[in-house]
Parts: sequence; structure tokens; C-alpha cells
Amino acid sequence: MDALTLLAIILVVIILFIFAKGVVIVQPYQKGLAVRLGTYTGQVNPGFKWVVPFITTVYKLDLRTQVIDVPSQEVITKDNSPTDVDAIIYIRVMDPERAYFEVANYRQATVALAQTSLRGIIGDMELDEVLYNRDMINRKLRDILDKETDQWGVKIERVEIKEVNPIGAVKQAMTEQTSAERERRAAILRADGEKRAAILKAEGLRQSMILESEGERQSKILRAEGTRQSRILEAQGEAQGLRIVALGSRALDKRSITVLSLNTMQKMADGQATKIIFPFELTNLIKQGAKFLGGEELAEIDEIPDIALDENILGDLPDKEEIAKAVEAVKNASELARTPEDIVE
Repeated sequence: MDALTLLAIILVVIILFIFAKGVVIVQPYQKGLAVRLGTYTGQVNPGFKWVVPFITTVYKLDLRTQVIDVPSQEVITKDNSPTDVDAIIYIRVMDPERAYFEVANYRQATVALAQTSLRGIIGDMELDEVLYNRDMINRKLRDILDKETDQWGVKIERVEIKEVNPIGAVKQAMTEQTSAERERRAAILRADGEKRAAILKAEGLRQSMILESEGERQSKILRAEGTRQSRILEAQGEAQGLRIVALGSRALDKRSITVLSLNTMQKMADGQATKIIFPFELTNLIKQGAKFLGGEELAEIDEIPDIALDENILGDLPDKEEIAKAVEAVKNASELARTPEDIVE
């Protein structure tokens, strides 16, 4: 191989190397910024590009949404409660030129701005507000960051508070407060349950007493009705017996009555009593006795017509249906005499 051939090969390699140094590949989600000898020459679109090597530099910026984690930091709330707070920021580069030329590192600048803004927002709020108003904190922080980063060509799409963690004694106090609140709710629920149980028990007792009183009232009514009917039947029987005796004694004459009266007086005299009370007219008895002993003829007694002793002299007897009703009433009374618990069941 002669010197000319070797020189040609060397020149070809140098040319290829120089050409390769000028090749730039920009991805679809990227945007390139070309700077030649300290002068911005324009943007480089995605794809295969060739620039003047060695004197041109292409800076590539990612245009996709980027997630930035804001480190946890200790923040003092308005009520002097130390709290660790961290967040997550979603950003997107909208203007690559300003994002590169207006700020040295837009990611680092956004994180620092988020930390200082978050410290100011939470410092104006009490701990309870921080715990329960995360959405409001997210909106305020997003508005502040979006306004400040707009001059860098960066868009704040979303901000989320990831964790709010009180420190030390504050966390212990919150734990005790939560435990006390749960115990209070449990006591309220127990008291409410006991109150409802007492109400139901009192209502059941009231219903039981009402049923018991109603049963006792009906039982008394039935017993009184039974006693009344029994007394009526007894009185009716006595009246019927007297009617039968009266009809049977009508055939006796005055002599027979006088003899029966004297026998009655004899029985009364046989007793030990010192006083005898005669419940009938004594003079009439003596007059009748004198006539009987004197043998005087008494006027003939008018004949008393015979009266047939049929069922009519017994009066109105109870009907079978009335007796059946009385038996049914007694059965109902026995059923009403059951305990209130059986009635409730």
C-alpha cells in the first residue's frame, strides 16, 4: 500500500468521523435547541438532523409531563405545631427556549419554589385546617407555582400534598384526642342503646299491665255475672218451693192448722231459752184451741178445689242456650286468667 492510498483512507475516516459528530437524533417527545458558537440558531424538531459539528451544540428538553417529588420539610403551623409536610408536583415544559435560557435548572427551581410556598401557606393555617383542607392547600400551591413558573415556560399541571405528619408530642396529643373521641362516641352509642332498651322494656311492661288489667276487669265482670245468675236461680228456686208449699197447704182445715201450731209451741217450750217470742197472733190460736177442746162444731169449711201440680207452678226455668252461654263465659274467664306473658306471645 503506497502513501497516497493510506492518505486517502485516513481522509475518508476523518470525513466520516466529522459527519458522525454532526448527526443529531431528537426523539418525538423532545425538542432540541441549537447553539452555534454561543449563538442560538433555533429549535431542532424531532427526527434525524445534521448540524455543523464541533461548533454547534444541541440541547434536548423533554416535553412530557414530569413528576417532581418535593422533599419532606418541617413546617410550623399558625398554632405553633411542628409538622412534616411533603408534596408531589406535575409539570410540563411549554416553551423550551425560556425553560432553558431563563432559568439554570427549572426542575430544581420549581422544587425550591414549592418548598418556600408550602411553608408560607401552612404557616398561615392551624393544624386542624392543614389536616382537613388538603384540597385548598393544593389549589393555593398550584396557583402560586403556576404564576411564578410561567416566566420560565413551565406549566404546573397538578400539585398534591402527599403526607402531613405532626411531630412528637403533637402527634401523641392527636392520638389521645382521637382515642377520647372514639370513647365518647362509644359511650353515646351505649347510652342510646340503653335508653332504647329501657323504652322498649317500659313499653312492654305498660302493655303487659294493660292486658293484665283488661283481663282482670273482664274476669271480674264474668264472675259478677255468674254470681248474679246464680243468685237469681237460687231465689227463683226458693220462690218456686214456697209456691209448691203454699199450694199443698191450702187443703188443710183450721183444726189441722191448730194442731200443727200447738205442736210447734210444744217444740219451742222444750228448749232452754227463758224467753219465747211468738211470731203469730196468739189469741187466734187460743180461740181455736178452746173450740177444739170444747167440742163445738165448727162451721164447715168450704171445699178447696184440687189444683193440679204441673210444671207451670215451677215458673220460668233457665233456657239451655243461656246455660251454654254461662259455661262459655266461664271458659273465657279461665283463658283471660293467663299470665300477661302468654297474652303477649
